Amino acid sequence: MSEPADRRMLEALVCPVTHAVLTYDADRQELVSKAAHLAFPIRDGIPVMLVSEARELE
Repeated sequence: MSEPADRRMLEALVCPVTHAVLTYDADRQELVSKAAHLAFPIRDGIPVMLVSEARELE
């Protein structure tokens, strides 16, 4: 995967719950919704935007 294309794609995604902007956490391979207190996993380069797959943030 090329980093610039991936970053543009990730920046275009919004939280499926709040429609707020997501933050990319490269270390954990997650997209973080601070508004919803959820972190959505990125598996094999594909963001999994299902609430049932998201991790709750403290």
